[in-house]
Amino acid sequence: MSGRVLELRVHGVSNTPPGQTLGLPPEPGGDPPQPRLVAGGEVTGFYRAPGGGSDDPLVVEAYSWGQLTSGGRTARDVERALWTLLLPFTLANVALHARPGIPADPDQERWASRSGITAWLIRVFCLSLTSTLVVAVTGIGVDLIGWQCVDDACLGRIPGPWEFLAHGWWSEGAHALAVGLLVPLGLLAVLGMVAWRTYQYEAEMPADPATSAYLRPPVEAPTDASPPVAQPPQEPPPAPEPPPEDPTNPLQDPTFWLGEGQLRRGAVLHLCTGTVVAVAVPLGTVLAMDPPRGVRAVVAWPTVAVCAAVLVIAVVGLGRPYLTRRAGDTPLGPWSLAVAVLAALAVAGTVTLLLLPAGPAGTPLRELRPPPGCARDSALPGCGADRSLPGYDWIIAWLATGQLLLLIAIGAVARSGRRALAAPGAAGLLLTASVIWMEGWLPGTSPVSWAPPVWVLAVPAIALAAVGLVLPRTRAAVDVQPLAPHTDLAWGGRGPAVIAGFGWLLCIANCAGLIYWVTDRLDGAATPTGRSAIVPPTPVLWAGLAFAAALLALVITLLRAGLLFHRLRRREYAELVPPGHTLSLHELRRCRDVSAYRALHRLVGEHAIRLTGCYAVAAAALITLGCAAALSHARPHPAAATDGSAVLKAVSDVGDSMLSWLPVLVATIGALVYRNDTVRRTVGVVWDVGTFWPRTAHPLAPPSYSERAVPELQTRIAGLLALNRHDPRRMDGIILSGHSQGTVICAAVILQLPARWRRRIWYFSYGCQLTRLYGRVFPAYFGPDRLPTVTEALTNPPGRTGWTNFWRDTDPLGWPVNAGERDLAVRDPEALHPSGGEVADPPIRSHSGYPDAAEFHYERARVARLLRRAVPSQRRGVG
Repeated sequence: MSGRVLELRVHGVSNTPPGQTLGLPPEPGGDPPQPRLVAGGEVTGFYRAPGGGSDDPLVVEAYSWGQLTSGGRTARDVERALWTLLLPFTLANVALHARPGIPADPDQERWASRSGITAWLIRVFCLSLTSTLVVAVTGIGVDLIGWQCVDDACLGRIPGPWEFLAHGWWSEGAHALAVGLLVPLGLLAVLGMVAWRTYQYEAEMPADPATSAYLRPPVEAPTDASPPVAQPPQEPPPAPEPPPEDPTNPLQDPTFWLGEGQLRRGAVLHLCTGTVVAVAVPLGTVLAMDPPRGVRAVVAWPTVAVCAAVLVIAVVGLGRPYLTRRAGDTPLGPWSLAVAVLAALAVAGTVTLLLLPAGPAGTPLRELRPPPGCARDSALPGCGADRSLPGYDWIIAWLATGQLLLLIAIGAVARSGRRALAAPGAAGLLLTASVIWMEGWLPGTSPVSWAPPVWVLAVPAIALAAVGLVLPRTRAAVDVQPLAPHTDLAWGGRGPAVIAGFGWLLCIANCAGLIYWVTDRLDGAATPTGRSAIVPPTPVLWAGLAFAAALLALVITLLRAGLLFHRLRRREYAELVPPGHTLSLHELRRCRDVSAYRALHRLVGEHAIRLTGCYAVAAAALITLGCAAALSHARPHPAAATDGSAVLKAVSDVGDSMLSWLPVLVATIGALVYRNDTVRRTVGVVWDVGTFWPRTAHPLAPPSYSERAVPELQTRIAGLLALNRHDPRRMDGIILSGHSQGTVICAAVILQLPARWRRRIWYFSYGCQLTRLYGRVFPAYFGPDRLPTVTEALTNPPGRTGWTNFWRDTDPLGWPVNAGERDLAVRDPEALHPSGGEVADPPIRSHSGYPDAAEFHYERARVARLLRRAVPSQRRGVG
């Protein structure tokens, strides 16, 4: 009896429906037949065509995972749309996996190594990204509401009963700041609940049917009254699996997709650090403006010590194995509980200090706040001055500058190793020491009057740090790709910094836009950049100008991409239409269409990463100037702008207004991802690529669908191959067929499977970007020295490699892999004109429809014969 072969198809992004994945033709009524669910559930399931028999030699099955991300219209669409606001956390998390030189065995990674230092810097950056969001929301609650809103007219514009803050005991001293802390603490509580709910993905564990398939139920001893029951013939258990060889790819780590315990500990650390950062904003203001004495000092200084202890534990703990090593469902541990207790003590101490009566020393806080009545009449005395929370602008400016230096350090170390850390480290130390010296913060010193402003020192310090980015690459980072040109490491080995930097820019834009939007609502009819009662932080005003410049740079980059596309299209058209051709007008028109697809294929595969790098350079220059401007503590224009400054004010207002609607736009796009197929196929690409990787750097990022998809595919494949030979569901061979992003999922599944199952698997990849995208951006997993691991895993002892890759020159994401597999070029379109009685032109399928191609059918038939040939014939009994 010939063996049965299953083709298990895994779709790519945009949540292709199971019926479309299976290639079911539409019925006469127009609707395709509904596939039947054979395993799984409503969210993720395995589907087959209706009417299939148990004796079909070749069975096609589709695995649908798209509802884990940009899935269909479900009740959780609103919640998932809000996940798009956490896209900065996703990009920062992806940066950890873009490091070159990650050891194949995670136990071999040392903190002092290049990859270890880069990982620690990225995790510290992720912690600062959480702090950025917390600082922004703390500014809304503490600065805008608790500090600057001092009368009923302003507080009445806030939903809820906030008017009590303008009267009686609550209007005295810093009492209102304690109420303002409810805003950031509430945000952290929501983030914690969302993160806790999403751990169900990481809780998935692959099941090994090799043992359960041979467990026998207990059989009672036969008696005289009960005749013996005939048992079906049983197969002997398989031979024990040989000990695993040393891993050659990090994806072979059995705990790579099992990080529930690590995520819980990381989330506790991020939430507690965010809590301490939130309380540090009002705590620092009160300590600076009203130095504590007596009872206030007894409360204040221990609270400061507790806050410092939490920050030190967090920064040190990010490099410890209990936060860097994934080990499944493990408990929180004493360090997590200690940090939680310390964070609670910090909140209690800060709230107590804010509610105590004002001290006798220092500047009275009521003199620093705006006078009542400014919300009704901004012309009152004292209403034109900047009465924002003292020190808040300073916190934002220095946090952004520190993050920029941290990004430079990440890119430098990832590219050139530990030696590149000297330049950004020296720049940070020199800048910090200069500020301490100029401000007279050293004991026995006074401020230096002749010293230059801080922003003048910031630009050369950042330029000094950037020297580390241009050092020669280390040997481990120089990987010669087999498909030259256009296949070198992305961005010269600086990939982690580029990806994390884009997440940082998006986070800053969202936070600045949120602050400006709230300020605009509290100001009523006044413009926040003009004479208004509520003043936004100065860095927010500069962010509007930077955002407008960033949009201009983006337009220039897109124009450059358009020119490249036009040039490539002309070249492709010239190749399709040689001189002296005899093509008809119809065929010439078709050649123009085909040349457009081929040009897009080359633009994405050869120039997209370089264009992204050019935009990253422009963004880095803008953010450097923005940090220097924020450190100057000067507004980009006067409140009453005239002449040339009026133009600057208009540009700033437009930029700030666009920023204020950016979070709404991001959330709207996130909602359309689940409602609109076109948006799902475009924006969903970025989302599905980002959420493929596990949350090993930022635990508050949206969940990774692969944490569930990879274990489910492992369980399904092993379960069908391990069934008894007499079971009609058994498969003797499986063609694991992945499209687009599905090729990455399938590669991860193959590297997780034991050798006894891989021997009976053949891998089909089509629309595959393992070399041109993943191999360049994630070289530690799919680089030229790591991708052949997949080929080796699918190579049987006779030397047969079970991997076929299909690609088209009209597919922008489908390229040859050249890692030892069999590459097959698929013709697209099949012809330039109708044939065989057809009246419509053969379609240009580009990135879709690979299973419908003739090359795919021929190769599948060949592979099915090979898989069946490996199945021994069943012996017949002699009687």
